[in-house]
Amino acid sequence: MSELVTGEAVALELRPAKLPSRMLAELLDLIVAGAVYLAVMFAVLASTSSLDDAATAAIAIASFLLLLVGGPIAVETLSHGRSVGKLACGLRVVRDDGGPIRFRHALVRGAMGAVEILMSAGVIACVASLVSARGRRVGDVFAGTLVVRERVPGASGGFVPPPPPWLAGRFSGLDLSGVPDGLWLAVRQYLARAGQLDPQVSWTMAARLASDLGERTGAPAPPDVPPAAYLAAVLHERQAREARRAFGGDAAPGAWGWGGPTGAPAPAPAFPSAPSPAPAQPAAPAPVPAAETTAPEPRPGSAGPGSAGGPSTGFVPPA
Repeated sequence: MSELVTGEAVALELRPAKLPSRMLAELLDLIVAGAVYLAVMFAVLASTSSLDDAATAAIAIASFLLLLVGGPIAVETLSHGRSVGKLACGLRVVRDDGGPIRFRHALVRGAMGAVEILMSAGVIACVASLVSARGRRVGDVFAGTLVVRERVPGASGGFVPPPPPWLAGRFSGLDLSGVPDGLWLAVRQYLARAGQLDPQVSWTMAARLASDLGERTGAPAPPDVPPAAYLAAVLHERQAREARRAFGGDAAPGAWGWGGPTGAPAPAPAFPSAPSPAPAQPAAPAPVPAAETTAPEPRPGSAGPGSAGGPSTGFVPPA
């Protein structure tokens, strides 16, 4: 397992691909690209049989550059680092910080791959991968990329603490469309490791990520909300929207990740949260004096109500 450190000082646990799996994936890619190249060349030569040797050579060179060099570049760009061979072997090309690659990364990898894989029969790529601590070839070094394993047996992501209950629904109106995937990844990795960091370092990292997230969303963290709680609340809002989009409007966050697979209550968050105000208790009723609740007992020897010599009650017994 290799730990990569992002620009936000968040460590990412990635498993770099070994040389045998990379060779197998590259061999599958070459077989697919070679088959397409041969099919195209036969079709082109059959349709341009009347051309001279110079035109035929020009067409062959153009087809080579277009299919064997430009093809892998286009595939890796559109699939974000997963070619046919890498998809079959469970591999993927990512940036050094763990984010998805873009066209410039695929372009550098494809241009260098034409030299170290095609023209040298893979010798340069194998030697560079054996020398590199993370198995990178020359194209990966120049492009700033890394080939990692996506299918890792028994791999599970770290627990991301849920936001405090008093922040539920507070950021439901934020516009999250401008937040890039790299920032979401950094926020998630930080929240999963916040309990393992020094408190001062954790607070500094949370404040930096909260500032970046506030600039992207247009709503900075409120002064009364800790930065880590703000990050957890905004990330929870994003995942809740994704759950509603995938499973419908009745999907509950506790059923898809925050409270476990069965909706059990999640552990307490690893970041400090403001205490929620205690509910007001109803006032106890005032005690009623005993003299008002119990009737006075008659004194011995005195007549009760309605008897002769006693106070009149308005009741006359029948004759």
